Amino acid sequence: MLIISLITLAIASVSAFLSYNLKEDVVKAAMGCVAILASLLTLLFAPWILKLSIIAIPLVIDRLNHLTTEESPN
Repeated sequence: MLIISLITLAIASVSAFLSYNLKEDVVKAAMGCVAILASLLTLLFAPWILKLSIIAIPLVIDRLNHLTTEESPN
């Protein structure tokens, strides 16, 4: 089950990347829809450890950015 969730997460990531970098509007909209659908499927079928890591990674990155901006003298 974890492998299937990781595959759908990879599909969502690739289609989100393509939707930001493509020039054609129709393909861009299609890749955006695939990214949203694959992300929802990942969150629906993923085990708890993957769900927690998906939520925790942005929080950790935000905390690290906040710490570095406090330490800088500018």
